[in-house]
Amino acid sequence: MSEGKKMTSSRRHALKSLILQIAAGWIEQEKKELVVAKETYMAENCPKPDLAGDMAVLMELCKKLHQAIDKIDESRYDAQSKVTKSDTEIDDLKLKVVELAGVKKPALKKVRMSADSMLQALLGGKHKVTMDLRANLKQVKKEVKEESAEAGDWRKNIEDKADRKKMFETS
Repeated sequence: MSEGKKMTSSRRHALKSLILQIAAGWIEQEKKELVVAKETYMAENCPKPDLAGDMAVLMELCKKLHQAIDKIDESRYDAQSKVTKSDTEIDDLKLKVVELAGVKKPALKKVRMSADSMLQALLGGKHKVTMDLRANLKQVKKEVKEESAEAGDWRKNIEDKADRKKMFETS
């Protein structure tokens, strides 16, 4: 321990295990409290049915239970429909926020890679592909225009342009 701030690994390990033990105790305590809360709720809201009696009393009890189940199911359905409606509204608002902010394209990085290395990266290391793109190009010869001859006879050039103008005017 050169500085006063650092602690040894054994001390850190001991503190960590102590914290985990305390957390495990809290979790167990919460589980027990949850079980007790469930039992008290069931005792208050769902008393044990009195099954001693004739058939008419039992039928009446079944009808009451069915009505209670129907009411609970209706409230569950209403709550579920509200949740789905609010979820769709949230999704729509998220889309609107994205549209307002605009979709930003990330800046692409320049990668210097030859065609051979690209093909090797795509096809894997097994394929040894060589590609010389310049070898497949067609040779083009540049033609030198003789502008000196056309520049001398400017009247001919004007007559050609006048003929073109007549073509567009007639149609």
